[in-house]
Amino acid sequence: MSDAPRQFIKTAEATALPRFEAEVAGLATLRASGAVRVPEVLACGLEGGQARLILEYFDLCGLNRSSGAALGRALAALHRTLGNEFGAAGDNFIGATPQINTPHRNWARFFADCRLMPQLDWALENSMERALVDRGRDLAERLSAFFVDYTPAPSLLHGDLWSGNADALADGTPVIFDPAVYYGDRETDLAMAELFGGFPESFFAAYREAWPLDAGFETRKPLYNLYHILNHFNLFGPSYLGQTKRMIEKLLGELRG
Repeated sequence: MSDAPRQFIKTAEATALPRFEAEVAGLATLRASGAVRVPEVLACGLEGGQARLILEYFDLCGLNRSSGAALGRALAALHRTLGNEFGAAGDNFIGATPQINTPHRNWARFFADCRLMPQLDWALENSMERALVDRGRDLAERLSAFFVDYTPAPSLLHGDLWSGNADALADGTPVIFDPAVYYGDRETDLAMAELFGGFPESFFAAYREAWPLDAGFETRKPLYNLYHILNHFNLFGPSYLGQTKRMIEKLLGELRG
């Protein structure tokens, strides 16, 4: 029996190599923060005509009340790692979708230009009705209204923080993986963590204790999650159309109110 450590190996078609390379860069950025455990990268490249990413293997045990709280505190510490601008030095991916990270000084402009607008353009190509896309573009052009009394700092983000990308080791150490790293409003990570569920309440409570959220978070939360729902429409199809429409109309209603 071999004593070699177990490895987690991801394989895909050769054209997926840029996604794997972006994941490697994101993991390195998260690791450099010293805030939270991420898997070590053992190898990344092409082999036998396939893209391969070899990572440290984690024996995952699920998040419970204690490890969930530890993750909340670790995420708050990660978010205290600040950049000079919103975005990142290079583009990466959100799932299989390109994620544009062109640096901006203004957060609302970044979120409009690099998050909502590209997804809306792809949605139109994927047969979303033009009237709804135009409503989304109208929303994107008016985003500054959500930030009249709130000026976020460019925090280091995981970027794709759903429950499938976070867990804990047997000793309770929280771990995160599969990032879509950039610098942005810390609320975006918290919003996505709520979007699909799966995190224990202790995670949110510990985060808020470590770094309380602004009172306007509940208003901005659907704005930030619209990005992910649009991405799901573009990746998985029209089952996300109704949710997209409801979110856009709700947000435009906030602007009218």
